[in-house]
Amino acid sequence: MYSSDRYRNIIYGSEYIDTENISQFIVNLIDYLPHFYKNSAIQKSLQLGLGDEIASINYIINDILKQLFVETCTWGIELWEDFVGIPHNKYKPLQHRREVVIARLRGQGTTTKELIKNVATAFSGGEVDVIEYPEEYKFIIKFIGVRGIPPNLSDLSNSIEDIKPAHLGFEYAYTYTLWGELSNWEVTWAEMATYTWGEVKTRVFD
Repeated sequence: MYSSDRYRNIIYGSEYIDTENISQFIVNLIDYLPHFYKNSAIQKSLQLGLGDEIASINYIINDILKQLFVETCTWGIELWEDFVGIPHNKYKPLQHRREVVIARLRGQGTTTKELIKNVATAFSGGEVDVIEYPEEYKFIIKFIGVRGIPPNLSDLSNSIEDIKPAHLGFEYAYTYTLWGELSNWEVTWAEMATYTWGEVKTRVFD
């Protein structure tokens, strides 16, 4: 996989090289040579070229390390999806694909209230509460740390369906900004006028 796909593209193509971020890995090799070499145009040119090559190598090493963690992976997302048994969907945003993988990793083991909370938190990125109604054979997932409807809700629903007991249904409850909170934050009408009503309902004003 690495030698035939990823590394080949890095060496022979430019689509994976981030020329903006690679600059942070450049090493000024002339600083490691005796002082008299610093006046040599040939040595400066040689060390500059070698420094660029070392920067590329360091960039690749750093990039590979990012693939070892779901939260920072990019091209490695397909390897993670294979690992947890999720089909690839290149048309989905990368962050959504990461959330599905994280949810699948967290969804291992016996289904508990905490497990459902962990999975839901992976998608919403904020605090979640799970309210159980055993007599009604359902539970409610309430989003507390994120206002409004979190993105990628369809994948969250699929993940919950995968881990919950078949006889239980579930619903979502969303949190919105209340008028009383706006008063507490001392938000002026002029400030609110810069946002749509939908944005006001899901925004926390400092």
